[in-house]
Amino acid sequence: MILEQYYIECLSHASYLIGDESSGTAIVVDPRRDVDDYLEDAKRYGLKIVGVVNTHFHADFVSGHLELRDASDAWIAFGEPAETEYPIKRLAHGEHISLGEVDIEILSTPGHTWESISLLIRENTDAVPTAVLTGDSLFIGDVGRPDLANLGDGTNTDLARAMYRTIHNVLLALPDSVTVMPAHGAGSSCGKNMSDQLTSTIGEQRRTNPSVAPMNEDSFVDMITNGQPSVPSYFATDVALNKSALTLLDPARVVPELSDADLRAEISSGTVILDARNVEDFAAGHLAGTVNVGFDGRFAETGGMVAEIGDRIIVITYPGEEQEAAKRLSRIGSDNVIGFVNSFADGTFPAELTDLVQTAPRTTVSELAQLLADDAVTLVDIRNPGEREFGTIAGSVSIPLAQLRSRIDELPTHRPVIVHCAGGWRSSVAASLIRAQGLEHVSDLAGGYNAWLDA
Repeated sequence: MILEQYYIECLSHASYLIGDESSGTAIVVDPRRDVDDYLEDAKRYGLKIVGVVNTHFHADFVSGHLELRDASDAWIAFGEPAETEYPIKRLAHGEHISLGEVDIEILSTPGHTWESISLLIRENTDAVPTAVLTGDSLFIGDVGRPDLANLGDGTNTDLARAMYRTIHNVLLALPDSVTVMPAHGAGSSCGKNMSDQLTSTIGEQRRTNPSVAPMNEDSFVDMITNGQPSVPSYFATDVALNKSALTLLDPARVVPELSDADLRAEISSGTVILDARNVEDFAAGHLAGTVNVGFDGRFAETGGMVAEIGDRIIVITYPGEEQEAAKRLSRIGSDNVIGFVNSFADGTFPAELTDLVQTAPRTTVSELAQLLADDAVTLVDIRNPGEREFGTIAGSVSIPLAQLRSRIDELPTHRPVIVHCAGGWRSSVAASLIRAQGLEHVSDLAGGYNAWLDA
């Protein structure tokens, strides 16, 4: 048996290649749109990809099932309730996929969505299970939330109750030795307390995962329906894209560099400009009206929070990072990156752009303390609700980053605004987004809540 995990930090997303050397066949589970890694590894192992299984309709990225079907003539499969615009296999609980000696048993595991399934893998039909690919049902340290993509009948509470049965009657019924391999890790909006570990075991989760600890169903429902991260607006769009016969990603597309004149024309027309450089270089000098979504953080997901899928986008990057930036945005279905502009490696810009360059104000902890004492500022906390449970700055207003673009009109225009997150990366996104929408006197807290707490 061959079992490869592919993990991308930008989306906290894990996908898998399962292969059988004896038969030379393989399937891919929960693939991203840029599918070269799967194809190259299949070739290296001497495997033919015969199928693609999505454990559910993903909300945070666009799956690569159509690209793999195009590249390898693979079938596409989902759980039984799934409905799509393209032909699929519908996999029922207890059904088996045979790759030769390797056996994959389908487990119906609703709760995150109604069509959610998990894949129980054995070296052969008589063997003890080796691993279970749990999709967004069981995470390392958490379980999937029930409120992202409820496409069936019933409420989110009904889904939460289904998740309780999934966890306790199906997944925890597996042997303790079975390796748990989920579709997401720490930082994903698909849960709230995920570990940065990429694999675990059923036994370890039984001992350490607070979301699967013994409790009654009502307590479980209350736990997973409260304190979840705010949902980025693009999630609903991506669910729809994953159900549709979407245009394939073009792996050969090269995003062009924009001339000075073209850049200025796009700025005048209101094109969204994402600056992927780090917070420090952005603060030291950036092009007016740009939004700082640093490449060193959750670039794709956050890009989907500040720009609509389908918006015309320009990316500003350090030299050589522009095509990767466009590829990461394409993973969430944002395919309309029309061009790029590079800064120099040191973060400065060419002389012809000097008249567009501005600095970004940042506020220190001591400055914020004085402003709050004088009641001279509105402080906005853009962390998620679950983060605020561990502490807040007195007087702060909660507007999670995922909601900020739709709630900017709630911000005062008559007094300065300071935004903060946990460490200072998301607050640079938020402050620059607010300024790009026309509000002045907006800064962010350097070091975020962590710096405030330390002080």
